[in-house]
Amino acid sequence: MMMKTDRSGSNLSAPARSNGEGPKVLRAGFIPLVDASVLIAAAEFGFAAKEGLTLDLVKDVSWANVRDRLAFRQFDIAHMLSPMPVASMLGLGSNPSPTITPFSLGRGGNAITLSTRLFERMREVGGISETAGALENAKALASVLGAMRERGEALPMFGVTYPFSSHNYEFRYWLAAGGIDPDRDVKLVVVPPPMTSDALAAGAIDGFCVGAPWNMVASERGVGRIVAAKQDIWPSAPEKVLAMRPEWAESHPETVSRLIVALDAAARWCDKSENHDALAEVLAAPRFIAAPVDIIRHVLSGAFNLDAKGNRRVIPDYFTFHRGFANYPRPSHALWLYSQMIRWGQIEFSEQGLRAAAAAYRPDLYRAALGIGPTEPDVGIEGDRSGDRFMDGHVFDPSNMMDYVRDFAVRSSLPAHSDRQDV
Repeated sequence: MMMKTDRSGSNLSAPARSNGEGPKVLRAGFIPLVDASVLIAAAEFGFAAKEGLTLDLVKDVSWANVRDRLAFRQFDIAHMLSPMPVASMLGLGSNPSPTITPFSLGRGGNAITLSTRLFERMREVGGISETAGALENAKALASVLGAMRERGEALPMFGVTYPFSSHNYEFRYWLAAGGIDPDRDVKLVVVPPPMTSDALAAGAIDGFCVGAPWNMVASERGVGRIVAAKQDIWPSAPEKVLAMRPEWAESHPETVSRLIVALDAAARWCDKSENHDALAEVLAAPRFIAAPVDIIRHVLSGAFNLDAKGNRRVIPDYFTFHRGFANYPRPSHALWLYSQMIRWGQIEFSEQGLRAAAAAYRPDLYRAALGIGPTEPDVGIEGDRSGDRFMDGHVFDPSNMMDYVRDFAVRSSLPAHSDRQDV
């Protein structure tokens, strides 16, 4: 029998595990972002094939498209924003269809970038240095917004990727930590990730929160300044997940299990720095991210060019693909996302909503496939550990959801309504 080897040199000649479902071709939607690495690596480096699976990866242009194509069964599985399954289980959005996740695709990858023009005003008005931290930058922006109001200037426009996205909630969290009301002091609009750098360069938006590599693309072009990273806001904030319809998961249990095993192996491989050159070359291809390979290499290593002036920053764990159970779908993360939906007026709190939000994350499927999981409870306090704190010092206790939401000085002052499902 001919020996088959993946690009990393690993022997892939071992047969797939026997199962009653047989080999599977899974159609998988994704958006061109570095946080799709685990899914892409599973397809391109033999991890899926080792489990008897073929991943047919389909690049899409927007999260709304990915949501709809999964709901309408054009996709079997999808690369998806972590809040999207939660929103779907709560019946939110224009086309809510039950969606679950048994596997997170890792942690990290987001950043907030403002136009160089706006950042220079922050330096002038706020008196911050070139190396100011995330909270200093947010407070400096608040000072600029105050001056803009006095002059009668139009509100700045900032881009996020989707109403129910980590980007929307992280951008809002950062703004609010600086004393800025995201619903009154600025205007948030949806911009697809690959379009953010061009939109910033054209002056159509004044900043954005998006996943890699598009923040660094803007800074390398000299049109943007990175002012905060995901790790500054909350290091453990959930990011992208593997999404599927619950009825599909129930009818394909062996396929789901083999898929999780394949993705776990791919995530472990992606975490190793010695594999990043090979990974970056694949990700840079037009059929995947279509971005300069050097920028992707820097992103994977967490080495940032904050702007075109040579200001740099290194975040060693900017991407965590596997370490520390980064792939575990923790229900307390789903509940934190629910708290942000309540905070920003997308939905009202209810016990039924609490259960529905937690049900979007399925650690039982993860444990069934891998036989392991973290020792701490699936639902527990978040943000109370050294190295994993929220930027404003808040601690999230899922058992006191409304006390947590009410404790924020800046939150939506409008009643929850379906019209609030936009950004």
